[in-house]
Amino acid sequence: MSGTDKDKEAARINVRILDKDYLIACPHDERSALLDSAELLNQKMREIRDSGKIVGADRIAVIAALNIAAELLKLREKDRRHETELGERVRGMRERVDAALSRNQQLDL
Repeated sequence: MSGTDKDKEAARINVRILDKDYLIACPHDERSALLDSAELLNQKMREIRDSGKIVGADRIAVIAALNIAAELLKLREKDRRHETELGERVRGMRERVDAALSRNQQLDL
C-alpha cells in the first residue's frame, strides 16, 4: 500500500468535547485538522457553558456552531474583498504596463 493509499484510509480518532468522548473516523492525513477542529469547538463550547447564559449541551453546541459559522462567513467576505482589491490593483498595473509598452513601441517606429 502506497503512502497516498494509507493517507486516504480512515483512522479512528478519539476527541473530547465538553467532557464527553467521541470516536471519529477520518483519513490519516486529516487527523491533525480534526484534532485542531475538536479543540476549537471544545474551547468555544466551554466559553459558552462557563458564561452561564446557555444551559444544555445541545444548545451550547448549536450556539458554538453558529458562532463558528459566523466567524467563517466574516473571513470569507474579508477574503472576497481582498481578492477584489488585489484584482483591481493587478488590472491597474497591467494597464500602466500596456500604456508604457505602447508608448515605447511608438517611439521605436
